[in-house]
Formats: sequence, structure tokens, C-alpha cells
Amino acid sequence: MEPVDALPGPKPISVAELDRKLKRALETSGTDLWVEGEVISLKAPSSGHLYFTLKDEREDAAIECVMYRTLAARGRRALTDGARVQVRGKATLWAPRGKLQFIVDATRIAGRGALLEALEQLKLKLAAEGLFAPERKRPLPTDPRIIGVVTSANGAAIHDIARVAFRRGGARILLAPALVQGAEAPEQIVAAIDRLERVNGVDVVIVGRGGGASDDLAAFQDERVVRRVASCLVPVVSAVGHEIDVTLTDLAADIRAATPSQAAELVVPESYHRERVLRDLTGRLRRAMHQYILESRVVLERLRAGLGDPRATLGDRQQLLDDLELRLREAAQDAIAQRKEQILRLHARLSAQHPKTILQRARGELQRLQAQLCSEGRRTLEQRTAHLTLLAGRLQGVSPLAVLGRGYSIALGPSGQAIRDANEVPAGTLLQLRLHRGSLFARVEKNLP
Repeated sequence: MEPVDALPGPKPISVAELDRKLKRALETSGTDLWVEGEVISLKAPSSGHLYFTLKDEREDAAIECVMYRTLAARGRRALTDGARVQVRGKATLWAPRGKLQFIVDATRIAGRGALLEALEQLKLKLAAEGLFAPERKRPLPTDPRIIGVVTSANGAAIHDIARVAFRRGGARILLAPALVQGAEAPEQIVAAIDRLERVNGVDVVIVGRGGGASDDLAAFQDERVVRRVASCLVPVVSAVGHEIDVTLTDLAADIRAATPSQAAELVVPESYHRERVLRDLTGRLRRAMHQYILESRVVLERLRAGLGDPRATLGDRQQLLDDLELRLREAAQDAIAQRKEQILRLHARLSAQHPKTILQRARGELQRLQAQLCSEGRRTLEQRTAHLTLLAGRLQGVSPLAVLGRGYSIALGPSGQAIRDANEVPAGTLLQLRLHRGSLFARVEKNLP
């Protein structure tokens, strides 16, 4: 091989010199430019600078941008993931990485980006279906037996969760590995949740990953993942990204944790805390029992003083029992005597109402009444006979027949009526003369007025 100095052609330059030449060429090529695009992968580190990528929505093109701290406060409002903005600045080359950058010194809002618009529409759709409703949120188990974790097997999230869980007192961690970034991530996350649901004893599931740019968290904005988290049979804790990152999965989960470490702190109860609570409860229980025993002793002594000598109390009760027994016997005897008397009285009344007795009594009454009737009949007949005799005597005294006995007669006309006036009988009329004994017939020869 020939020495490098002996090779024909121009002398090569170093990479650093090439970066400087490119940097000078870009910075001296013209004035500031206004560029429009969609903001993605926005980062705001503690330095105060803003780093983001400006993406062309119509073509596959993007450029990385930086806005330094002195200007970042003015541009922070316009710069959000998914927003369409117009930025002013100059293109440059960052020499340490040989990376093309656009240094931004001014921003203005140009509208909502296509990605942000689609994400907002999906958010409204799922919210209308109730997937984010507070009443759907379930409380976390107080002492979970098995904690399922859906995250990358090689990422920092599983290590953070395991470290915090074991530090807080230990817990059984069941990892269902899945990609958390890229086109295949949503399908793998859904499949991992399915696998955990088929394991008996899994009480809670943590779905998460470490922080990243907005496009790195796209899997947790996917509709399939959001719906699967909402339909999980056990409570789900979403631990996606850093605290400033809020995904649709965070909204659908039962609890949102800012980081995977915080998710482990929420799910795994701290053993020291539990021991302290147990000690506190044990002390409170011991004091309560001691106080209860003391109060019970006071009550017992008061009751014992009020109770007195049990033998005297039993003697009093026995005497009272004997007295009550005697009174009960007397009351029972009185009641039995009253019942017997009542039964005899009722038996007498019943015997008196017996048909045979009633018939005998009725026959005796009938005989008495019959004798009375006969006696009254004879007496009445005698009285009526005497009265009739008296009336007959009086009647006899005024009777026409008695007059006839004294020699008088009664002239009766043809119709049998008594003749009172001679003018009533014409000459030749046949009359009947009724005498005291018998009758005579005579003819009128002449009327004498």
C-alpha cells in the first residue's frame, strides 16, 4: 500500500474542517427564512432550550430545530406537538454530530397539524363513548398478589418498576414483554394484555414505558391499545412517558402515573408503612382493650355492690317464689271452684232446658190451666145463668106473651105484621089473632076509626 502522502489528487481535509466549511456555507448563504411545518418530538430539557422537529405534512421531509433559552419563552406557546407553525431562523450545521439544524428565533401559529387533528378527533370519539368517564375508574387493590407489567423487556421501565417494588417490600412481578415503539407496538401491547388476563391471580396491570418524543409515544395513542386498556378485566395503571406527556391510554386507564417508578409506588404498598400502620393499630387496639377492661371492672364492681350477697338474694327470690307458688295454688283452687260452680249452674240451666223437663213442666202447666179453665168456665156459666135468669124474669115482665096471658091478643096482618091502626086494614082483610094459647083467624067486616 502506498503512503497517504504519495496518493495523487488534492490533499484531504478533516471531518471537523468539513463541518466548519458546511456551517459557514449555510450561515452565509442568505438571510433569515420563514419555514412552515408540523411540530413533532418537542423536548424541553432543564437547560431551557427547546428542541423539536419540523415535519412537512405533504412530503416525507423533516428538519431538526432548536430555539435557545433566551427566545424560548416567547415561542413556547406556539410550539406544541402536532401544531402547524411558521418559524423564522437560519439553517446551520451542528459540528459535533454533523447534523443539519434550523436555529429558530421567532414563531407564529399557522394552524392545527394533521397528526394533532386526527388525535383530537379520536379523543372526542372515545370520550363520547364513555371510555374516559370518571365513574368507570376502579380503585387499585390494597395488597395485590401478582402485578402484571406490559412494557419492553429491554427498557428501563421494567427495571424501575422492579426496583421500586422490591424496595417497598417485595411483590410478584409478571412481565408480558411487548414493543412500545414502532408500527408493530400497538398489536403487541394488546396481545400482552390478553396474555396477562389469562393468568389467574393477576390483580393489577401496569402498561408503560419511559419518556420519549411524541412520535415515540404514538403506540399509546393508538385506538386499539386505548380500547383494550379500557376493557381490561382488572384495574390498569398507565405509566407512559414523563409527567408532561399525556396520552389517550392515560385517559382510559383507571390510574395515571407520571412515570413507571411512580406506578410501582402506587401499586405496591410499602412494607415499612404497613408495619408502622400495623404497630399503630396494635397499640391502639391494646390501649382500647385495656381501657375496656378497666371500664368493665368498674361496671362489674358497681353491679356486684348492687347485687349484694348472692345467698340472701337467692333466699329472697326463693321466698318470693314460694309466696308466688302459694298464691298460684290458691288462685288455681278458687278458679277451679268457680269453674265447678259455674259448671253446676250451667248444668242446672241445661237440665232445666232439657226437652223432657220442658214437656213435663208444660204438661203440669197445661193440667193446671185446664183445671183453672174448667173452674172458671163453670163459675162463668153459673154467673151467666143467674144473670140470664134475672134478665129472663125482667123480659118476662115486659113480654107481650105475658100480656096475652092476662086476656089480650095481637092482631097480625096478612104479612105477619102487628096491626096498630084500624085504618091500615081494609074491610074483608083476613087477620090472625094470636092469643095466650093458640091463634084465631078473623075477617074484617067494618073499620071503625
